[in-house]
Amino acid sequence: MAEKNMDLSKKYEYAWDKYSKEDLKKVFSLSENYKKFMSDCKTERECVDEFVALAEKAGYTNIDTLIAENKALKAGDKVYANNMGKTLALFVIGTEPFEKGMKILGAHVDSPRLDLKQNPLYEDTDLAMMETHYYGGIKKYQWVTIPLAIHGVIVKKDGTVVNVVIGEDESDPVIGISDLLIHLSADQLQKKLDKGVEGEDLNILVGSMPIEDKEAKDRVKANVLKILNEKYGTDEEDFVSAELEIVPAGKARDYGLDRSMVLAYGHDDRVCAYTSFEALMKVESTDKTCVALFVDKEEIGSVGATGMHSKFFENVVAELMELKGEYSGIKLRRALASSKMLSSDVSAAFDPNYPSVMERKNTAYFGKGIVFNKYTGARGKGGCNDANPEFIAELRAIMEKHGVIWQTAELGKVDQGGGGTIAYILAEYNMQVIDCGVALQNMHAPWEVASKADIYEAVKAYHAFLLEA
Repeated sequence: MAEKNMDLSKKYEYAWDKYSKEDLKKVFSLSENYKKFMSDCKTERECVDEFVALAEKAGYTNIDTLIAENKALKAGDKVYANNMGKTLALFVIGTEPFEKGMKILGAHVDSPRLDLKQNPLYEDTDLAMMETHYYGGIKKYQWVTIPLAIHGVIVKKDGTVVNVVIGEDESDPVIGISDLLIHLSADQLQKKLDKGVEGEDLNILVGSMPIEDKEAKDRVKANVLKILNEKYGTDEEDFVSAELEIVPAGKARDYGLDRSMVLAYGHDDRVCAYTSFEALMKVESTDKTCVALFVDKEEIGSVGATGMHSKFFENVVAELMELKGEYSGIKLRRALASSKMLSSDVSAAFDPNYPSVMERKNTAYFGKGIVFNKYTGARGKGGCNDANPEFIAELRAIMEKHGVIWQTAELGKVDQGGGGTIAYILAEYNMQVIDCGVALQNMHAPWEVASKADIYEAVKAYHAFLLEA
């Protein structure tokens, strides 16, 4: 009877208590590499570029090269497929046929942010401003009065792609969004929190100095265009074919006096992408083909050519099966249906400042390892995957065998809200899927927080899954 009443939040192991001195060195070493990745890779394109560069160093070959050369695949080969620079699939080819299934880690590399509009630049009262359209679920008031940076690409009419990063180097300027001073905020403070700052008010101040030509129109705007032209060779019309993202400026940092946590922009979901990538890099040979899949557009419904609803992954698997001499329509169906997947996505960590939205026995905690979410969804499990218990039992055995610290959780109390992942999309192929990732505080805020212990356990968990599933 005592077991039935046990508070499972107390039962789950505290990772820090399990670590030897050597383990601690590994935890902190991994986090140093992770912080650099998070500081350098603040957009989905930057993540994919970094993963491709690292994968090629590790012996991965672009599938386009294999197709062009009609080169046969064999067990142990390492292959990647890059979709428009924003989605990436990495494979370690197994000894078993594809139709026996694959072992898949799937994460998304897009994060909530502000996007510049297609015609963003204007001048108002001798100030140069840029208009934005927010991307994903954000609390708009969190984005004012903080230093912001511009990351992205400008594509010219001749097809030249210009990479843009402004605001990250110590010598760079930063930009930002103003807020109303407290002295004049009587009306604003009466508004509901979600109306205090409106979406159309998220306009960025980018300049106040006029161009030297006193006869020019909109002299401050003209000066900004001149600066961009000198640095990137662009003109105002090039904004139409640009993809410029506004993100928090600054590096990922140690968080807490004990340095036990990491503060960074974009933990959701790059913390799971990075740990999934690290886990796959440890795999040299495998029975069933191992996959790490990194997708775009999760924050807005996984839509478009680079989102999980795209046929990209299915098509790539078909191409690989063809190169391995195994393709047929029915075998492709069998390959997808026989696969198992960890939908590598973050969960919400318990926050003592806001205990009322959490149910303590079914909440994730910092330092208690990777989180398994049987289901996410909203309220009545709307839009969730809801993993089968047989699959969960298999994963429990795998985690125990490899000494992985893990926990289970829901995303807050039943009627508080909820969220979704890419899990349900892959489950449509009839494969076994469960959400599994790192717990965060401040999820979807400009700066999120994760435990270094949980990041370390995520790599262990994902690697164990690739070895054993």
